[in-house]
Amino acid sequence: MIDLYALTSPNAVKIFIALEELALPYNIILVDVWKSEQFTAEFGKLNPNRKIPVIVDHDGPNGTRQTVFESGAILMYLAEKTGRLVPKEISARYEMLQWLMIQLTTLGPMFGQLVQFRRFAPAGSDYSLSRYRTEAHRLYDLFDERLAAHPYVGGAEYTIADIAAFPWLRNHALLELDIAKWPNVKRFNDMMNARPAVKQALAKVGTITSARDSATEDAKDRFFGRGKYTRA
Repeated sequence: MIDLYALTSPNAVKIFIALEELALPYNIILVDVWKSEQFTAEFGKLNPNRKIPVIVDHDGPNGTRQTVFESGAILMYLAEKTGRLVPKEISARYEMLQWLMIQLTTLGPMFGQLVQFRRFAPAGSDYSLSRYRTEAHRLYDLFDERLAAHPYVGGAEYTIADIAAFPWLRNHALLELDIAKWPNVKRFNDMMNARPAVKQALAKVGTITSARDSATEDAKDRFFGRGKYTRA
């Protein structure tokens, strides 16, 4: 059995999808970041970086208990555990890994910053908002070009690169972007939404509630590292 510590962020959605695709039994343990639950001593033992998702595999290597944090590392662990969702041939594997890294280092961070400055930043952040909106457009262009030439993000077959990219690429409405401008990304999103495992994962995520809309100002300040929690 795998314990999944998560909420509803795109990085958590990746792991829900992977677990459903791989048909691995798992137990959901909610960590409400809007209540500062990621800062408890117990959670800190699982992930010193104080972020979700985290998994604890009670049937890890050689039957040992294995804890893994960071969504990319979790995807790679689950793929290696099952021998699925990664290409076997080395060139194809590294082609896929390149696109997985683009999601981890660029797509997720840029989209996350756009949401931050669009929804949570005070007035006067026009430069930052413009920068991250421009990056979002550039990245949709990039993925649209990629998907024009390949059926999947990682190449010729369905892999963890697709599972990593989809939870971010599907958020075009939240980012106030017109998906019609990127027909290949739209085709990809439609394909992903039609997969039974993705449907099952999104249905589970859709039942999860959090304290986001009722979070205290102190909890929000701590989550965003602002106010009395600013270190700069």
